[in-house]
Formats: sequence, C-alpha cells, structure tokens
Amino acid sequence: MERKAKIIKTNADGTRAICVDVDNYKEIIEYISRSPAHKKRFNYITGIILEGLRMPDVYDKEEINDKCKGVTAMKLFKGGSNDRIYCREQTLEDKTFVVITSELFEKKKSQKINQRIKNTIEKVASYEYEIIK
Repeated sequence: MERKAKIIKTNADGTRAICVDVDNYKEIIEYISRSPAHKKRFNYITGIILEGLRMPDVYDKEEINDKCKGVTAMKLFKGGSNDRIYCREQTLEDKTFVVITSELFEKKKSQKINQRIKNTIEKVASYEYEIIK
C-alpha cells in the first residue's frame, strides 16, 4: 500500500532520518506532545536511531514472521503504560536510512503478540512509502 511520510528529524550528515506517516501524523504528533515526558522519551529514542546505536530495550525489530521484514518498534514507557510506535525501516535511493513512525499502539498489555498486535505489525509491513521533505 503506497503511503506518504514526512521527514521530521535528520542526523548531522543527513544519512539517517526520522519520518512520520502523513495519514497518522496528527495522532502520533499529539501523542508525542502529550507531556514533557512523552517528548523527552521520543527524543531519546530518535537520538539513538539517528546515531546508529542499537538498544533493543527501547527500539528493536518486530519481525514476527516472514511478512514483517523491516518492521520495528519504539518502546515508550516500557514497564509503565508500555506504548509502542510501530515503524517501517527503509533505505532511499540516495542511501539515506529512514525510520518511518507508522502506527501508534497504546497500552500493550503483555509480552505475547496477540492478534491485534500481529495485525498492526503486518499492516505496517505492507506499507510502501514515498518520502516527502
């Protein structure tokens, strides 16, 4: 499914970027802006991604089956409300690595992947993005 994503952050040399799905932009930005804690946590996770660091406690692959290659999750408030922002990773023609925040999933209740979570992850996996500046 073809969708559009808007770049909201890039690293200093422009080789990595964070984008937001245009269709879910309002919901994701409102969630991030909900409180200073939400904004701080989002900025922390995006900073890790833009630096190219690997921290599975806060950002990790969600490749639950063969259909879900390139799907990841930002793990916000793990141990608390356990919210997730499911993302799609993509490399552009100019070799820029982008992480597109695609779907907000609030209050993940268990370690297991229930059908609702599986459906969300598979839906994100089906997205193909055109990146707009």
